[in-house]
Amino acid sequence: MMCGLASASNPIVPGWYADPEIRVFAGRYWIYPTYSDHYGKPDVTSRFSAAQKLARQRKTVRPSYGMQTFFNAFSSPDLVHWTKHEHVFDVRNAAWAAYAIWAPSVIQANGRYYMFFSANDIQSDAELGGIGLAVSDRPGGPFKDAIGKPLVGAFHNGAQPIDPFAFRDHDGQVYLFYGGWKHCNVVRLSPDLKRILPFADGSTYKEVTPPGYVEGSFMIERKGVYYLMWSEGGWTGPDYSVAYATGPGPTGPFTPRGKILSEDLRIARGAGHHSVVNVPGTDDWYIAYHRRPLDTDRGEHRQIAIDRMVFAADGRIEPVVMTEAGVKPRPIGVQKPTRNSGRAM
Repeated sequence: MMCGLASASNPIVPGWYADPEIRVFAGRYWIYPTYSDHYGKPDVTSRFSAAQKLARQRKTVRPSYGMQTFFNAFSSPDLVHWTKHEHVFDVRNAAWAAYAIWAPSVIQANGRYYMFFSANDIQSDAELGGIGLAVSDRPGGPFKDAIGKPLVGAFHNGAQPIDPFAFRDHDGQVYLFYGGWKHCNVVRLSPDLKRILPFADGSTYKEVTPPGYVEGSFMIERKGVYYLMWSEGGWTGPDYSVAYATGPGPTGPFTPRGKILSEDLRIARGAGHHSVVNVPGTDDWYIAYHRRPLDTDRGEHRQIAIDRMVFAADGRIEPVVMTEAGVKPRPIGVQKPTRNSGRAM
C-alpha cells in the first residue's frame, strides 16, 4: 500500500521516525528510516512466529523496541513530494529477528537491492542478533532475509553490531561501516555482499573509531577525500550531534574536523544519526537527519528533516543550518544554472 504525501517543510513526513538513510535509485530519492514510535494509529507487525514471541519475552528493554519490527520507506522525485511505502521490510521475513529493528542501509548490487539492518539489540555474544541482510528486486521491497542469520552477530573491537552503512568505493568494492557502544568498525564485503572478506593485512574487522564517536557511522567521498561521519552524545538527549573526519581512503587514517550539526534551540534538539545524498551529476549535497521537536522530551519522538550540506573551498563541511522551511524541489537530472551557464557563442 502506498499513500501520497506532500511537504515543503521540515519535518518532511508525518510520524515519529529516526536514523534516515537517503539514497538515489531509478531516478528517485529514497529514505529508509527506523520506526521510532507510534503516531496516531499504531503501525504493527501482523504476526510473529513462536520463536520470535519467545525472544520478545526474554528481553527487558524500552517498550518502543518491541514496536520496532519493520521499516516503512519514502520515495520522492524532488525531495519535497514524498510517497510512503509501507513495511518494505518486516520481521515476518527474517525468522531470527524479533525486535529493535533499526537503521537500515540499502545498496544496489547484482541487479537487486540489498538492505543491511540492525536487529535484537544484543548485549553480548551469547544473544542472537546483530546486523542482518535482506534482499529485494525493487527498492520499495518487500525485502526478505538473504542469509538466514546475522551477517555480523558478535562484538568485535568492542563494537555493538548495530547501525550499518554500506559504502561502494570507485573500484566497486563495498565496505560495511557499523558499530555502537562508542566503537566503529569497517569490513570488506564479498561481491554478493553475503560474506566478510579479509583486508590485505589479514585483518577482518578493522576499527576506525574517531574521538567522540558513539554510533551512526556514514561515509562519503568527494574530490578524492573520504569523509567519515558519525553521531555523538546520547540519542535521547539534547546533545546528540553529527561530527566528521577526513582521510585518504575508506579505512583512513582519519583526521577529526569537528561537528557540523547540533541542536538549535529555535528549531529542534537531538539532531543526529544522519545520511547524505549527492544529486547525480552535480556537486549539490543534502543531509537527511532526525531531530526532536522543542515541545517534547520523549526520546522516541524524532522526526525526519532534510537541509543543504555545503562544502567550503578547502573541502571542509560548513556547519549545517537547521531549518523549518526545508529545501526547494530538486528533481534528479535537472542541472541548476550557474553564472557561467548559457548558450555557447
